[in-house]
Amino acid sequence: MQGIDRFVGSFLGLCLGDAVGAPVEAASPDVARLYVDQELRVGRAGHRGRGEFPFGQVTDDSQLARELLISIAERSEADPAHFASRLSDLVATKRVVGAGRGTLSTGERLQQGIPWNQAGEPAPYCGNGAAMRVAPIGVLWADDPPRLMRAVVEQARVTHHDPRCAAGAVAIAAASMVACRSDPPDPHKVCTELAHLAGQVDPGMAAAIERVERWVAMDPEQATALVHGERPEAGTGINWRGVSSEVTGSVCWSLYAFLRSPDDYWEAVCTAIGAGGDTDTTAAMAGGIVGARVGSNGLPKELLARLNDQGEWKVAELTALAQRCYEACR
Repeated sequence: MQGIDRFVGSFLGLCLGDAVGAPVEAASPDVARLYVDQELRVGRAGHRGRGEFPFGQVTDDSQLARELLISIAERSEADPAHFASRLSDLVATKRVVGAGRGTLSTGERLQQGIPWNQAGEPAPYCGNGAAMRVAPIGVLWADDPPRLMRAVVEQARVTHHDPRCAAGAVAIAAASMVACRSDPPDPHKVCTELAHLAGQVDPGMAAAIERVERWVAMDPEQATALVHGERPEAGTGINWRGVSSEVTGSVCWSLYAFLRSPDDYWEAVCTAIGAGGDTDTTAAMAGGIVGARVGSNGLPKELLARLNDQGEWKVAELTALAQRCYEACR
């Protein structure tokens, strides 16, 4: 499979996971499991939307991934200042959907003229916004890990200053890099490699990723009980039911969903959503990783055809953007 198809698959997989998870964002594990078992697994996906939006509407996960790819395509490189300007415009024009505190506060500070490297939400806030948008970057620079690390860490700093956020983003992007390899992902080797890379940014994130290896042998209900133990003492300040938006737990759960079903996009997304909580983001992260492995042809086309952002940015435009971004960096 060519790299460009993996890149397109990662981006579209992220967007679709976001859209599929959005209808039950913030739901309890019980409600999320019913959604998975009674709708997603029985061919009824797409019957439920999010609030005022019908199914297919993406949230800020996909919107910020899109703005990041536009920035890279226009600059032919990762330019955090340019990405920050696009984020600022997205927030200023009130087009952002379901954004968390990190994105909204950053947008407001950027509009006040605060430089990109100072405008992000300070520690100890550790939301997963920096990690939710980066899976495709792991494909883009899979052959250049130092460049990948630099790009991911710098884009994370635009919105989040806690090092756990950048480390979580490194883990997600590196998982996409690993997913591109032809060999079946070995949980021990993958967790060791991701922990090593993430540990260069934050040792605590590395320790959490190493624990994911033993989750993989467990069924999702057993593993869900463990992911709740990955909540840092100081996080987002939101009392989530299910997997929270704090970066450590949500990144680890997304990696679990990938490692449980590395070659089955739909199963990985269902696993990510079934734990409840921040379901659009966990499904976006897991979907972006598995999408990198299976490529665009491994994604459900009938659901991809319904992707949109307030009537714009449908699958043809998203695909064209991914292709343009990939070619700009060759």
